[in-house]
Amino acid sequence: MSTAQPISRAPKKSALKQIKRHWQWYLIVLIPTAWLIIYRYIPMIGIQIAFRDYMGGSIFSGKFMGLYHFRNFFRSPASMQLILNTIGISAYSLIAGFPLPIIMALFLNACVLKRLKKSVQMITYAPYFISTVVMVGIINQIIHPQFGLVNRVLEMLGYEAMNFIGIPSIFKSLYVWTGIWQYTGYNSIMYLAVLSNVDPTLYEAAVVDGASMFKRLIHIDLTAILPTATIMLILNAGNVMNVGFEKVYLMQNSLNMVASDVISTHVYRRGLEGAQFSYATAVGVFNSVVNMLLLVAVNQIARRGENSLW
Repeated sequence: MSTAQPISRAPKKSALKQIKRHWQWYLIVLIPTAWLIIYRYIPMIGIQIAFRDYMGGSIFSGKFMGLYHFRNFFRSPASMQLILNTIGISAYSLIAGFPLPIIMALFLNACVLKRLKKSVQMITYAPYFISTVVMVGIINQIIHPQFGLVNRVLEMLGYEAMNFIGIPSIFKSLYVWTGIWQYTGYNSIMYLAVLSNVDPTLYEAAVVDGASMFKRLIHIDLTAILPTATIMLILNAGNVMNVGFEKVYLMQNSLNMVASDVISTHVYRRGLEGAQFSYATAVGVFNSVVNMLLLVAVNQIARRGENSLW
């Protein structure tokens, strides 16, 4: 009886040979990796300024102060208002703005009139390419107390003109809904790309089974979008504390400061205008830590549905 010969295994190729063989792929990965290291990770060395009394010069200069600047921020009477304003604007934007690109993508995907579909896409995508400065200028012109279109219409209806940009209770809605107008069309592109990859035979099978358009939308389109929507929700949750500085700063004035002053504008005033670099860095570190905790928490919740970042 012949004995079974052991199966000979080819020796594993060294990592160097693999890199030489597929160097193009490694080069593609190397470029964004180098960018992340240079512009994201190396600057993290400056975080230690938050624990020093930094007055300029080397980032390692200054007396070690521990958590002094963190305590100084939390003991400030304005700290709670800053945190509430930041979370309020960001949560408002997330709740109001997150579902709308999905709804638009579902509508455009189901639209059978090509001319209408292209027109809606062009109209809704265009505001995204307007710069923040121009956008705020447009807003100010539309709601101007004397010459704005909105106040002209109110006066025609018998109402008094209002200084909308100076009313604190209106600031959040003004900020959020103008942002929705600017970004909804562009944000729907990702969901449209997902829907374009859905197998057409699924729709054909659903029609044969007698499924209505609404049922096809729920069980096919929405199911296809759900994994991407979950990832986007996790990423947005990790940016809850990062309210856009430029737009808030440009819309901010002495009348609406109670509602418009957020962490990013506070850091700008205290850090750059007031030259309190250590204090501003400490507030920024706190901001980043909260974002990281929210990202991890929402990701853990999403893992139950098997759609998560990690």
